[in-house]
Amino acid sequence: MSDRATSPTNQWHKTACILCSANCGVEVRLEDREITRVRGNKSHVGSKGYTCEKALRINHYQNARGRLTSPLRREPDGSYTELDWDTAIEEIATGFRDVIGRHGGDKIFYYGGGGQGNHLVGAYGAATRRALGVTRRSNALAQEKTGEAWVEGRMFGTHTHGHFADAEVAIFLGKNPWHSHGFDEARRVLKELAADESRTMIVIDPRRTETADLADVWLPVRPGGDAYLLTALIGVIVDEGLARTSWLSDNATGFDETTATFTGLPIAELAERCGIDEHTIRTTARRIASATSVAVYEDLGVEMAPNSTLVSYLQRVMWVLVGAYGVPGGMSAHSAIAPLFSYGASGNEPTDPVTGGLIVSGLVPCNEIADGILSDHPERVRAMFVESANPVHSLADSDKFRRAMRACDLSVVIDVAMTETALEADYVLPAASQYEKAEATFFAMGFPDNWFCLRAPILEPLPGSLPEPEIHARLLGELGTLDDIDLDGLRAAAERSESEFAEAFMAAAVSNPVVAEVGAIVLYETLGRTLPRGMEGAAVLWFSAQQAALRYPEAMRAAGYVGDGVGLGNELWHAILSERDGVVFTRHDHADSWSLLKTPDRKIRLAIPEMLREVAALTRHMPTYTSDEFPFVLSAGERRSFTANTIMRDPAWRKRDAEGALRLHPGDAATIGVGDGDRVRVTTPGGTAVAVAEVSDTMMQGHVALPNGLGLSYAPAGGDTEVTGVAPNELTTTDWCDPIVGTPWHKHVPARIEAVAR
Repeated sequence: MSDRATSPTNQWHKTACILCSANCGVEVRLEDREITRVRGNKSHVGSKGYTCEKALRINHYQNARGRLTSPLRREPDGSYTELDWDTAIEEIATGFRDVIGRHGGDKIFYYGGGGQGNHLVGAYGAATRRALGVTRRSNALAQEKTGEAWVEGRMFGTHTHGHFADAEVAIFLGKNPWHSHGFDEARRVLKELAADESRTMIVIDPRRTETADLADVWLPVRPGGDAYLLTALIGVIVDEGLARTSWLSDNATGFDETTATFTGLPIAELAERCGIDEHTIRTTARRIASATSVAVYEDLGVEMAPNSTLVSYLQRVMWVLVGAYGVPGGMSAHSAIAPLFSYGASGNEPTDPVTGGLIVSGLVPCNEIADGILSDHPERVRAMFVESANPVHSLADSDKFRRAMRACDLSVVIDVAMTETALEADYVLPAASQYEKAEATFFAMGFPDNWFCLRAPILEPLPGSLPEPEIHARLLGELGTLDDIDLDGLRAAAERSESEFAEAFMAAAVSNPVVAEVGAIVLYETLGRTLPRGMEGAAVLWFSAQQAALRYPEAMRAAGYVGDGVGLGNELWHAILSERDGVVFTRHDHADSWSLLKTPDRKIRLAIPEMLREVAALTRHMPTYTSDEFPFVLSAGERRSFTANTIMRDPAWRKRDAEGALRLHPGDAATIGVGDGDRVRVTTPGGTAVAVAEVSDTMMQGHVALPNGLGLSYAPAGGDTEVTGVAPNELTTTDWCDPIVGTPWHKHVPARIEAVAR
């Protein structure tokens, strides 16, 4: 890796953008440690040269001021003392032992495990969780996607995704892929959809987004009215006999029970509630039903709003009724190098012992974490371990989470910068950046072909920082977890051959259960030590490759890999290590989509009784969430051209909308008496903040929006620490959430907007 650090400035290095789930492949030029130029990587297996404007600004992540370069311990007076690594690891291990001795390892809570582009972290964090006896964990998926996961587990037993590049009808529900992407080459696909008169793009969103501007049909649903609109669409499909009954008879269960719920619904009344006229609803339903393929993408606009779990169910019922699963351009399950969710407990999820919240895919609801710490319940959490995440800023009610962090007996944060969460921690450990170590994302959801790309480091770790696998390995070493494992023997086997290593590793895992429990660290300390410098953290992917070979042997052979068992896994492992443009690791036929379902009979389970009862309740009433005191609906966390997650701390990265304006309709601006650039006070049940106003006719009257990723502290060169924009979660509350899975309603916060006197 050292030759990269001193390489000519005209040399291009292959890596990826890490600012959204797409992880588009890019090539960069370096001058010393600066990323001076960025372009799309035309050879990348997924993005094929595509990138958006955000990728061009990744140097603001890599070289932001304030990178941590030493472990820190917070003192009683609030100051921080720099520690050497040995001392920090020893003190943290002692602290965890003390918590375990007094309360048990199940009183330690782990949050995080990777962001948009660093998912290998999660595997190593999982090893430490097991070593400590941690049973409670969560991450950002639990404030966004657990409602969807709960529904998909019940209906399919796995995750499904749409093939938008080939769909005859593409539906984006609370989703603006122009900015949030979510599938390969998003803007190219959107433009192709818009230009093809034989295809139809439908956007369901209160705001006229950039995607809505391209759409054939824009349905400006009333905020919070999505469930009513979807119910009406399904009602039309059922009442007009548009469901594909023969296909459903062969491929789904629960058809009669489901259609009975949607028969004879008051479509006109539902139309009034959602704000879309009945004629438009009926013509839209007919277009969806007439298509040979339909692909639907829901996102945070509905997943963080009223009826979120129900909406996740309704949109799937809609496309199942028209036979959109398992066809080209439709919906399907897909392969995964490492699944982000587990669905084994679907329908029988456990609950948190303190809050009673439903634990979906092992994830505690984010809105309940702070309450689970601040409670006086004997089973309350006593310690926090946070990694590659910033929950103080990103979860509801930031002040409550600050208090929860301070209430812990021990709190440890691993991150690259002094985040809002790190500021509350007892210990802060500096991690290497995502461009200073081997990393990858597990977000790829392609079908029939699916891809994976391992990024090699393009820079040495900043002196004083360490890659997370090394941090976890040192912690487990200090805890004594690795003492009875023959690491030298396994390392020697890895140096001789991968087949010998596979045999030795499997034998060790059988004879010593600890090897399996902390397998990622064992792989790092053995196989990883045989890899090129900087690539050691990729060792855990050897096991992922072996798992893929077990799950998808025929699809891997169709993708060009040869062999059986371990040999087939090793073929994929070699390709992952060597191909900087990424690899296609599975190649399925569309008929294979049925074998990828995880239901017992490989059929879609259409009826979820709890959801059908919710549908019946919709027709009886529509709750009102605004009031005279809080007459506006605030979308707290809108994605824009220059917003990202909180790893982009330097406000200079934003070319536009530097302060993160509050967008509001011209009519609302006139009533309040403000114009562009004026200051407005935003007040919610959770707090108050002052923002700059942007008057925009893209907004619906009564609906306002603040962007995500602002309100971060940052110290420019030679300047004092400052905060730019509004931190959305200073305005949210933990009790404002979905009643089933606890996901927050950040996109539907009651608010009052007032002019600030000049």
